[in-house]
Amino acid sequence: MSEKRIEKELAQLQAEGSSSYSAGPPGAHLYQWQGWIMGPEESPYSGGLFWITIQFPVDYPFQHPKVSFTTKIYHPNINGNGYIFLDILIDKWGPHLTVSNVLQSISSLLKEPQPDSPYIHKISGLLDIAHIYKTDRPRYEATAREWTHKYAMQDFGGDEA
Repeated sequence: MSEKRIEKELAQLQAEGSSSYSAGPPGAHLYQWQGWIMGPEESPYSGGLFWITIQFPVDYPFQHPKVSFTTKIYHPNINGNGYIFLDILIDKWGPHLTVSNVLQSISSLLKEPQPDSPYIHKISGLLDIAHIYKTDRPRYEATAREWTHKYAMQDFGGDEA
């Protein structure tokens, strides 16, 4: 079942043709995808191209895919290893959700971080970023823009992820 579902979702993503995100298998292995998310306009990530990996479990869609950033990003809900602290990728997943839903949710998370998320309450690095986000927004946005320029704008002279 999971293979047919993954193929269906791949076709759906290709049909959508979003300019904000895309994903698919880079080779023949259907259970491992690579994708990207454009930094949303009116966010400190604007203009950035953020690469992600998606690994599907064999019992997909009954278990969530593992999605992580490979491009470094300064964000209160994404740790240094690229792990995304997002409810639908932790304990709010359901088989009705799709990769397209996940990519849309991640894009929304970039535009509207969740500094009070219960998923980050024990992760000191993320708590520090969340605190800066809540108490010194200009500093947060400047650092996020700096990281976006450095790591997510390779065509503009930034370093690769």
